Amino acid sequence: MNSDDRPTTLSTRPADHDRLQHAVELALQAPSVHNTQPWCWRIGADRVELFADRNRQLTGTDPDGRDMLISCGAALHHLQVALAGLGVATETDRLPDPESRDHLATVRTRSGAPNRADAALFGQLGRRHTDRRPYAQEPVSTAALRAMVDRASGFGTVLQAVTDPAAAARLHVVLAEAATSQPHRPGYLSELLTWTHRYANAHDGIPATSVPPRDAYTASYLRRFPSGQQAADPAFGPDGGLLLVLATARDDVPSAVQAGEAMSAVLLTATRSGLATAPLSQALEISATRERIQMEALRLPEYPQLIIRVGHPPADSAPLEATPRRPLRSVLHR
Repeated sequence: MNSDDRPTTLSTRPADHDRLQHAVELALQAPSVHNTQPWCWRIGADRVELFADRNRQLTGTDPDGRDMLISCGAALHHLQVALAGLGVATETDRLPDPESRDHLATVRTRSGAPNRADAALFGQLGRRHTDRRPYAQEPVSTAALRAMVDRASGFGTVLQAVTDPAAAARLHVVLAEAATSQPHRPGYLSELLTWTHRYANAHDGIPATSVPPRDAYTASYLRRFPSGQQAADPAFGPDGGLLLVLATARDDVPSAVQAGEAMSAVLLTATRSGLATAPLSQALEISATRERIQMEALRLPEYPQLIIRVGHPPADSAPLEATPRRPLRSVLHR
């Protein structure tokens, strides 16, 4: 275990309210579609409950709420990692209330040792940031890729690296077509502008400083957001990132939450290996394109839920700025 991965405490005593609250604050660093942070929480004496916040669902971009559920799944896994790193053993009940579709999970504390695999990722919670810049040409190592695949499989999901040139070419075509067609969908552009042009001192959305200028990209499918102000090396050639497709055996609400948990584990594992990551959901927000990715581009038996771009950050690049997060008081269930 690296020194920065070591849990802050190995105590197995029951969690107190302060530790539960601190864990939720750390979980707020999870990635979400357009940084909408579509979640809310309830903290009890021995549990934390996670709810989807439908007021933050992007109805034009994400009409079926799948992106929202994946985002909440990522926050759930961040919470599990935070609690394990704080020395708290837990058990998770997913979708515990059939009368409340938005109650996605209850994480209860229990006696015993915390999950070691989760605790090993604790030090990455504050280090992981979505890196939208072009990546270096250095390939992702086999060991790093295997670690990410193994993490994903632990959640019952499949993580496939698109290394075959023919499959990659087919996937790039579909992604580019999605990037061209999606802006014509009703409501999409207004949502995009809303969440990339937030008011001053906003605690959500994607600031221009987190997006490279459009001319930094050679691949059109990477140009989702308006041209930004993030520094990007103009000498870079084609993006060296590897595309990973995260897929599930079923295509329902539990699977979307499950995919979000797996995404979080993959991103934190990549960060631990010194890699840059960026989730790509655009092409999978269009039903026809998503089906083409599954059937034509990759010929998967599973349902693709998300694409993750992973690679080495640009050499001598400046550290990434953290995107804003809402304070705890704003995300507590009332």
